[in-house]
Amino acid sequence: MKIVDYEPRFQSAFKRLNVEWIETHWQLETADRKVLDDPQKHIIDPGGHIFMALDDPAVIGTCALIKATDATFELAKMAVDPASRGKGVGASLGAAVIEKARSLGAHALYLESNTILEPAISLYRNLGFEEYLGEPSPYERCNIQMMLDLRA
Repeated sequence: MKIVDYEPRFQSAFKRLNVEWIETHWQLETADRKVLDDPQKHIIDPGGHIFMALDDPAVIGTCALIKATDATFELAKMAVDPASRGKGVGASLGAAVIEKARSLGAHALYLESNTILEPAISLYRNLGFEEYLGEPSPYERCNIQMMLDLRA
């Protein structure tokens, strides 16, 4: 497995992986559609980044780093192909996002999730994220917010 930077050729895989996990538990929301249909415009152009996990030639995972402010970024749209779960793909993607956020001078990295996604919440805790109460989420499915202080 290797982690690579997003390229436009990965757009369909980025969308497919995210739609799959979201629709397993919920319905796609307007905010999902906007980002998944045009990640270049809504993530990369405003100063964010997307990583793709490859098991050549297959795309087996993805994770985005979305710029909120000059000092704060969001870890978002992490998705791993069901057949590749439990193999460290999410941990590798999470580590890549954290490293990239630090390289961009971020002071904090936050995420929004749902506690029914127990393996994901465990992964985030292992990466150093802690629960916090942030701004209201644009996602109905969000019932937990977590933050990682990158200055520590």
